[in-house]
Amino acid sequence: MRRGLVLRRRVVLAGVLLLAMAGCADGAAAPTAATTPAGPGGTPDGAAATAPVGSSRQTPAEIDRTLASLRRVDDLPLYEMTYTGDYDPTTGLDPAPTSPFGCSLFVASGDRDRPLFARNFDWDPHPAMLLRTDPPDGYASVSVVDLHYLGIDGAPQPGDRRLLDAPLLPFDGMNERGLAIGLAADDTATATPEPGKPKVGSVRIQRLVLDQAATVDEAVAIFGRYNLDFEGGPPLHYLLADASGASAVVEFVDGRMRVQRGTGPWQALTNVPVIGVPADKLRTDRRYATIEAALTRSGGRADATAALGILTDVAQSHTRWSVTYELRTGAVRLVAGQRWAKTYQFQLAGS
Repeated sequence: MRRGLVLRRRVVLAGVLLLAMAGCADGAAAPTAATTPAGPGGTPDGAAATAPVGSSRQTPAEIDRTLASLRRVDDLPLYEMTYTGDYDPTTGLDPAPTSPFGCSLFVASGDRDRPLFARNFDWDPHPAMLLRTDPPDGYASVSVVDLHYLGIDGAPQPGDRRLLDAPLLPFDGMNERGLAIGLAADDTATATPEPGKPKVGSVRIQRLVLDQAATVDEAVAIFGRYNLDFEGGPPLHYLLADASGASAVVEFVDGRMRVQRGTGPWQALTNVPVIGVPADKLRTDRRYATIEAALTRSGGRADATAALGILTDVAQSHTRWSVTYELRTGAVRLVAGQRWAKTYQFQLAGS
């Protein structure tokens, strides 16, 4: 699909622990995870699943390399893994979250040479994983996955094949072309199916965007080709940005997809709808108002340190991870469980 059109890049993420944001205290320890549920097909969490995984199109050797790459990074717990080989992004696991998310996202594009995408993911105390993918027919990307939706609530065991479905569950991410995407709950959203369009899960759509879109325009077009399925989970809305500094919010209003493109040096999203909503009403949401004030003062300019400072100000007691994606440089910085003094730095090579 993309080979021959663009120079392909391998995803190389070198994990480096940085002591960042001096003067910030460590966050409180993450709460203990709830009772472990059974995984897909009734497999208890912690047990290596041996049943075939629906999305994997890997050879046995590629499966072995993928599972052998799993590494624990932080005691959130946070893991990282490199997926080797191919997968089918339209089949296999498609679990839907069952309770509202609380998230804060923004794009800072006041410096067009260094546009940045940032987000807090506020949710239950689940393990998370930084995932690298480089499909043969799509763009390489890095994303963050909530392992609970693979049926994993404890430490993944060696050889746990449930991890092979991780590409299907990017809760936020950035690809090699500098296209970033993240989701948040929007309780008012409704998506009415249109005849002739295939159905795709509300998290799964983000994998299709990361694999196939180089720009915000291309990402919006991908959304338009599918019927989104909000059944079984909270309805969502999405923030998109690309390396040019362009951004957009995608929402579903009265059953139809609507898009609001960024017109200024920043764009933000929390858990309230923004399309057609007056600015003074948006400011009644504390997190939105805090982001707006900070980015208005800076003219929409924010490096990773400044962005993490804003994410600190809008963090909630259940913020699980905070991440920044530099859309031109490919730099990724991640804080796990509000431990603000520890910033993990990764690099999407070739960006």
